[in-house]
Amino acid sequence: MNVGFLLTSLIIVASPGTGTLITLAAGLSRGARASVVAALGCTLGILPHMAVAITGLAALLHASAVAFEAIRYAGVGYLLYMAWKTLEEDGPLKIELHDPEHSDGPVISHAILANILNPKLSIFFFAFLPQFIDRGETRPGFRMLELSLVFMTMTFVVFGAYGVFAASVRDRILSRPRVLKWMRRSFAAAFVAVGVKLALVSR
Repeated sequence: MNVGFLLTSLIIVASPGTGTLITLAAGLSRGARASVVAALGCTLGILPHMAVAITGLAALLHASAVAFEAIRYAGVGYLLYMAWKTLEEDGPLKIELHDPEHSDGPVISHAILANILNPKLSIFFFAFLPQFIDRGETRPGFRMLELSLVFMTMTFVVFGAYGVFAASVRDRILSRPRVLKWMRRSFAAAFVAVGVKLALVSR
């Protein structure tokens, strides 16, 4: 496996973004289990981008301004929605003293949808991964799939680690209502910031 690919992928995965926010929020509000579920959701949200890249549809998305803008602004809108819901008592940061089984659904669905609506992932698979495929590769599609699965594995491990760490300080947050209040505001502001950043992304 190319060391450059691994290092660059790690930097991309570990950089703060939508997935990081969602797994941190899940860990702080619902515990370690929810954070792992959120990490899984973020990872599954990569699958559509991987599929279109391997089949060549990412090139079409990259070339089509209308398609790109539609996905981009859908993603921005969803992040702003997440910011608004985060401020509510029953939003994504709803504190669960016990982690009921039915809570996994909303956590994983938020995570999957957030990554599906992130056009930066399609750009990543279209512009970045091909650089690590030799021109003489006899099975470029298989090689692309292999690199994509490595990237997805790194995503799950890193996001899961973020979320489990957040869950480890959860009790301290629960015991401080003021901290919880500012935590909600901080996450809402972060979702808005990521949404603004996404709005400024160019093809």
